[in-house]
Amino acid sequence: MPPPDTLDAPTAAFSKVSQLEAALGETIRGKPEVIRQSLVCLLAGGHLLIEDVPGVGKTTLAQALARAVRCRFHRLQFTSDMLPSDVLGVTVYNAHSGEFDFKPGPVFTNFLLADEINRTTPKTQSALLEAMNERQVTIDGHSHLLERPFMVIATQNPLEHHGTYPLPESQLDRFLMRLRIGYPDAVSEREILRHGGNHAGAAGSGVLAVEDVLELQDRTPEVRVDNGLADYILAIVAMTRGHESLALGVSPRGAQGLYRATQALALLEGRPYAIPDDIKRLVVPVFAHRVVVNTRAALTQRTTEAADRILEEILTRVDVPL
Repeated sequence: MPPPDTLDAPTAAFSKVSQLEAALGETIRGKPEVIRQSLVCLLAGGHLLIEDVPGVGKTTLAQALARAVRCRFHRLQFTSDMLPSDVLGVTVYNAHSGEFDFKPGPVFTNFLLADEINRTTPKTQSALLEAMNERQVTIDGHSHLLERPFMVIATQNPLEHHGTYPLPESQLDRFLMRLRIGYPDAVSEREILRHGGNHAGAAGSGVLAVEDVLELQDRTPEVRVDNGLADYILAIVAMTRGHESLALGVSPRGAQGLYRATQALALLEGRPYAIPDDIKRLVVPVFAHRVVVNTRAALTQRTTEAADRILEEILTRVDVPL
């Protein structure tokens, strides 16, 4: 590996990212790694799925991250009676012009908070696929491009299944990362008790401008990933595809996602190159929702926990490049 050095990058944007991390830390206490990985997802140009039990701050984190950028933000509460047109928009007949006009839906924004995404039907869930993958929406044969940056931040509860529609693998694969916040430690929970919900809007003043986000996203592909690290990623991916406890391994899109996220993490830490530890930190959040655990491996624990354990075990079996 090359000797440590700093990234020749715009200091103003990086200074604002540090401010953003601090502001998010006031909102989500005691979870610095969750905050860092959320920013990795943003800089990598991906979409984020936050999955955890109720009351740990899923929606709060999503709102704080979205509102921290001075751009358009829309929160959409998904319900079972929601239609695809409620998300994408609809064409209506204009009696004055004699033509059909397109009325954009909530997806035409920079940050879309899809709260409780698994409470809407598969038909409405699938309406987001094109937008998430191709940054465009096709209505009545006409394609409408979405502005950059565009990020879907979705939340869901992994335990409450009454009235829910589990996301299919094709939908999960569109999310770059899946994060779980978890319960706070004792010190952080004491601070939460003392301050109540007063910090919910701590990061909402718009720390970053759109130009800052685009600048950082454009710099992410410039981070150097040596061939040895690329082979390391591919070796991990190959092992997921042949693992005895996995019915479905990681797709090529997943491998690309880990590569891109690795570059984003190095960028956030001020390095012009990636290191093996970047990959190790991101394998679980990038891969765990993309693999399918077979029935036998999932008998003794929840599927999500089994996927995490299998990926961690794979990491111990793949040789780390020097």
